[in-house]
Amino acid sequence: MSPIRNDSTEKLFRAILSLESVDDCYDFFDDLCTIKEVQDMAQRFETAIKLKEGKSYQTIGAEVGVSSATIGRVAKCLNYGTGGYQKAIAAVEGNDE
Repeated sequence: MSPIRNDSTEKLFRAILSLESVDDCYDFFDDLCTIKEVQDMAQRFETAIKLKEGKSYQTIGAEVGVSSATIGRVAKCLNYGTGGYQKAIAAVEGNDE
């Protein structure tokens, strides 16, 4: 079982799933997180997308503004994680605006 699984996390994830629009997500995450926390999560997700596209660490670092350590951590999750990044990337592919 994942160490993040507990009642509080379950409520948080259910709350996120209940949001009906991107604007609702902005409102919720603006209240829930610091600007830096949201930016960090967005950068990690963008890093995952670029890794999946086959871009180099150097290119990703320059384009996204993340360290090689962050890129390595995201790469490890992409290759050996639970598949969460792949599911999320598949859900948004073709929906970039």
